[in-house]
Amino acid sequence: MIERKTPTLGIALIPIFAMITFLFTGIFMFEADPHIPLLLSAGVATVVAIYLGYSWVELEKGIVKSVSLALQALIILIIIGTIIATWLAAGIVPTMIYYGLDLLSPTYFLPAAAVICSVIAVASGNAWTAAGTIGIAIMGVGVGLGINPAAVAGAVISGCYFGDKISPLSETTNMSPGITGVELFTHIRHMLYTTIPALILSVILFFFLGLTYKGKGAGAEEVAQLQQSLGEIFIISPWLLLVPAVVIALIAMKTPAIPGLVIGSVLGAIVAVTVQGVAVGDILANMVYGFTMETGNEVLDNLLNNGGTEAMMYTVSLVMIAMSFGGILEASGIMAAIVNSLLKLAKSTGSLITTTVATCITMNIVACDQYLSILLPGRMYLTAYRKRGLHPKNLSRTLEDAGTMSSPLVPWNTCGAFMTATLGVSTFQYAPYAFLCIISPFVAIVYAYTGFTIARLPEDEENTIEIEEFEQNEPALQQSI
Repeated sequence: MIERKTPTLGIALIPIFAMITFLFTGIFMFEADPHIPLLLSAGVATVVAIYLGYSWVELEKGIVKSVSLALQALIILIIIGTIIATWLAAGIVPTMIYYGLDLLSPTYFLPAAAVICSVIAVASGNAWTAAGTIGIAIMGVGVGLGINPAAVAGAVISGCYFGDKISPLSETTNMSPGITGVELFTHIRHMLYTTIPALILSVILFFFLGLTYKGKGAGAEEVAQLQQSLGEIFIISPWLLLVPAVVIALIAMKTPAIPGLVIGSVLGAIVAVTVQGVAVGDILANMVYGFTMETGNEVLDNLLNNGGTEAMMYTVSLVMIAMSFGGILEASGIMAAIVNSLLKLAKSTGSLITTTVATCITMNIVACDQYLSILLPGRMYLTAYRKRGLHPKNLSRTLEDAGTMSSPLVPWNTCGAFMTATLGVSTFQYAPYAFLCIISPFVAIVYAYTGFTIARLPEDEENTIEIEEFEQNEPALQQSI
């Protein structure tokens, strides 16, 4: 039996530097997609892991385990592709755009978009559901008003992730306190100290950004022409909005995301056939290949030609490759070596929380999944927080401030890939406008060094580590993920 070596930091960083080099060279020099650079990075990680004494069978198991974590996300992504297609064919998204053009002006559109998406995400408990339903319509309205699509996507994502972060229905909102042993609503209340200020700052920034569109967006004549074109192509009726209302209500009533979204897709197909007169064969084709229509109006064509499971395969393949890379790093102990090295830098409360933020962001980049960016630091830093006399709710909050929030900013992360596929804007384009996702980690760091809202353990628990209970619950936590 080959003796396994514990990776040093230098060894552990080899596949990381390889990934950075391959991605930078591929994306910025050759304008390539990230798939092959990530695949090459996985190859380097495999060579390093074999050098450390791991067999291919062990690495393959790590890959399968890692990819399995993303399976639910991939299924949701495929279903969202069918929802986009059926809701377009059914006139549901066009109806949202039609009325949205009446209600929203370019000046106030961006802050309003962020607030609307946050409300929907709180109700649904899922950023992806909010982006895949109301987010698509908001993108259409924004384009119709002549607003930069990247800025619109940033507002949608900011609102969606605010709701996802504080909703008691959200998976990450339940996962973070579950890993750290904090009661759910204690965790949510503690998060409000960082999340509310971050949202307020984001809305203010969107307001000032919106002022730059005053007098520059689409004029009343252009908006009226767009509405007229939509009215000529589709039957527009507020009754069509019952379909997204049903989906949001189902998920708010704790219906699991997958069946809830499937119901939304089926309802969209039924409406397309019965209301818009689409042939059954055509709607089935739309669900696979996307809704297509040539109107001669470039703006309208960009709004309407979207969706389908085929359009999501680019993202599905990217996520699978990225998760394979992360699986190799975790199975070979490379990821743990990086996290443990970062932990050595934590000499104070401020540096410990800052290190947690850095680790969560690193895990989103390297492990390519927001669940791993919460799970791994949560498991590895719990003892350190307790030894320093810090209440675990500080850790659970930081996991969300950095892990949940930074995930849509990474193009090959499951969240970044999903948002790009759903909203039709690349991660690099919308990232500078995703204000909430950028601000939240900095708010966590400022609080860490000022001590503001940093809770300490009660005196009777000071310097005690309840790690045994955590280890007993770990298998159940892993299974729940």
